[in-house]
Amino acid sequence: MAGERAPLALRPARKKQRSSWRDLCFVWRDRILANPRFQRWAADSPLTRGIARKRAQTLFDLCAGFVYSQILTACVRLRLFDILAERPQTISELSRRLALNPKAAARLLNAAAALRLVERRGSGRFGLGVLGAALLGNPAVSAMVEHHALLYDDLRDPVALLRGRAQATTLSKYWPYALSDQPDALNQDEVAEYSKLMSASQPLIADDVLDAWPLAQHGCLLDVGGGEGAFLIAAATRAPNLRLILYDLPAVADLARGRIAAAGLSHRVTVSGGDFFTQPLPHGADIVTLVRVLHDHNDAYAAALLRNIRAALPDNGVLLIAEPMSGVAGTDAIGDAYFGFYLLAMGSGRARSVGELASLLRETGFDGGRLLATRRPMLTSAVIARPVR
Repeated sequence: MAGERAPLALRPARKKQRSSWRDLCFVWRDRILANPRFQRWAADSPLTRGIARKRAQTLFDLCAGFVYSQILTACVRLRLFDILAERPQTISELSRRLALNPKAAARLLNAAAALRLVERRGSGRFGLGVLGAALLGNPAVSAMVEHHALLYDDLRDPVALLRGRAQATTLSKYWPYALSDQPDALNQDEVAEYSKLMSASQPLIADDVLDAWPLAQHGCLLDVGGGEGAFLIAAATRAPNLRLILYDLPAVADLARGRIAAAGLSHRVTVSGGDFFTQPLPHGADIVTLVRVLHDHNDAYAAALLRNIRAALPDNGVLLIAEPMSGVAGTDAIGDAYFGFYLLAMGSGRARSVGELASLLRETGFDGGRLLATRRPMLTSAVIARPVR
């Protein structure tokens, strides 16, 4: 009968896929590593004890990671690092300044010391640790720590998020342009919070991007999705003769004008507002920058943006894409794990590999681009691409 499945005996036999020797070796390895008796032996043997303990610690850190992040959040919200930057202090002193009872203050300080955020000093005092001091010098990190409360809310049930059952995520509301049909219609109140976060975190990577590609060789830079202008202000400092154009949503562009005026750069920077997917971009630039923009958008929107940029860019111009990328050596935990789930919760975009970016670039009028060396690829990688004539 039409539409019925053929009896099993009459169906063509499926060709059994043979496992490679490499696959078989991995199966053998995994079975050994999963065996409790082997784990006990490895933990006791002088030859393998160090490796076994290190792997056990790594596994436990994965299990305890959320608790560690919340300890960091408490330190940031209580401004513990700022307080300890003044001088080392005792638990009694700190409990008063943190508005915690002494037992709670001791619990937090012991936990922070274990994570190298603070250090024990003489006479029962605590001072800044190596990680706490580094964080104190990077206020952008503190801003992201505070922001993560939204992400954690969306990750309460990661399986539901993966299956698409988590509707109206907290992050999708925070980044309203991600799912908006008319992003250029958003008002200042709707864009203020995410613009503030981007402005706070942009200086963290601006120097790395500008070190990767010197701007002195260019005459005019167009920063697409430039937010409140933090990257352009850094670029203006690096290249005093460079003309600058910022393009973002109208409400964001209004915020950028105020910040650029406060920096004394209104005479050098032209600010334009619109929808960079559908509206023509300003012409006249010989370099276009996309700093943490493309990975926010799915492939169809990313391709539309790249075509729009190609239409505005002269044949001798260049496109600089700077953002976390997937598959870059030493950045897997950031590109594939952190941003993989962050952008899932946001509801739009993904971290792409250099190869995936190359394919998108070729489809949209550019060469495949090349990866530039950046100081801290875990924060941002950079690709430079040229138009194809």
